[in-house]
Amino acid sequence: MQEDASKSTAAPTGTQTLLRGLAVVQAVAAGARDLKDIAQAIGTTRSTTHRLVSCLVDERYLRVLPQVGYLLGPKLIELGFQAREELPLVALAGPYLDELSALTGDTIHLAIREGDEVLYLHKTPGRNGPEMRSRVGHRMPLARTGIGKALMLDDTPAQWQRLYETSLPVGGKSNFWPSHTEQSWAQFEQRMLEYVTGGYAFDLEDNEPSIRCVAAPVRDASGGIVAGISVASTVPYMPEQKMRELVPVIKAVTARLSAELGCTRA
Repeated sequence: MQEDASKSTAAPTGTQTLLRGLAVVQAVAAGARDLKDIAQAIGTTRSTTHRLVSCLVDERYLRVLPQVGYLLGPKLIELGFQAREELPLVALAGPYLDELSALTGDTIHLAIREGDEVLYLHKTPGRNGPEMRSRVGHRMPLARTGIGKALMLDDTPAQWQRLYETSLPVGGKSNFWPSHTEQSWAQFEQRMLEYVTGGYAFDLEDNEPSIRCVAAPVRDASGGIVAGISVASTVPYMPEQKMRELVPVIKAVTARLSAELGCTRA
């Protein structure tokens, strides 16, 4: 196999070697398991490929297993966990939250799950309607909020039921909304099943009177849910038709943020 002349002159030698090494890692990640497949994928000779692969194995970026071939190595796992821990989620999400705020004029939340509760990390107040009581650092039971339901989409029905039951107000009535009638477990489960299918969640005045929201989960490289984003407003500014129209909008934004976190899930 001949070296690609354009590649050999496109960058300084050190940069060229670095890019080839990264190309090897990408080829192995894509399923190349032997020198022939890797060389074909990156366009280098067998001898050059062997040199690059051997170096990456020595540095633990790749590993080689008998009867299997080359695989991604433990060093990449270590770096992946470190990158995830160092990632400032709020800062990374900022442009996406600003985009939603500018587009909708509604209140935008970013939250994570801590145990059985939602923890709000960011709030952009809306320009429509009165201010709602959520705030950064505020916690609420998962099952009572749209963003909390989005964080629950990967849970089992048994887990949903536990979270539903523990979120019920004492005596079945809300302290701040005495006239509110709680939905039954059967109704809650049916709605959650619909949300799982659609990849979103609604708050239909479950938490605050006259407040509705549309939410969707954010996923990381593992495919697991690590955060949620919601768009919320009062009923006059959030009719159900608008909520339906917002579903693909918020899902598109959370998908892009998830991709920033390494998620490849469609």
